[in-house]
Amino acid sequence: MAKQAILTDEGLKNYEQELEYLKTVKRKEVAEKIKVALSFGDLSENSEYDEAKNDQAILEARIAQVESILKNAKIIDENELSNEHIHVGSKVRVHDFDFDEDVVYQIVGSNEADPFNGKLSDESPVGNALLDHKVGELVEVETPDGPVKFEILEISK
Repeated sequence: MAKQAILTDEGLKNYEQELEYLKTVKRKEVAEKIKVALSFGDLSENSEYDEAKNDQAILEARIAQVESILKNAKIIDENELSNEHIHVGSKVRVHDFDFDEDVVYQIVGSNEADPFNGKLSDESPVGNALLDHKVGELVEVETPDGPVKFEILEISK
């Protein structure tokens, strides 16, 4: 059984768009590559054909992966989220004491995580440590780079 994917509405839309793109545009591109490679003749020494078939296998694996994520997705209803506590789907503004700056994170399921764009997985050290805390609380997190301390300034949807 595949692991349940926790997704925001935005994450759901992104996966649906990716699946549509992979099934329409990318499948045609790969099929065309295979067709061109076949026209080169002898398959035993045809690296273009091998590469195209490999691309096809990678593409079909990704399509299966995205379909599985969508099939097992639990969509966060952002209307049901409170701003009392931090949970998956929350946007949270914190003060990072190490860098002496305020930072905004969104806590998301692991499939949507994108730390460079402020989307932290609920399974990551920082994302997990922030869960269930309230505005005004101090949170200390043990990260691979050592302890980090945050003050929760604001929670929003």
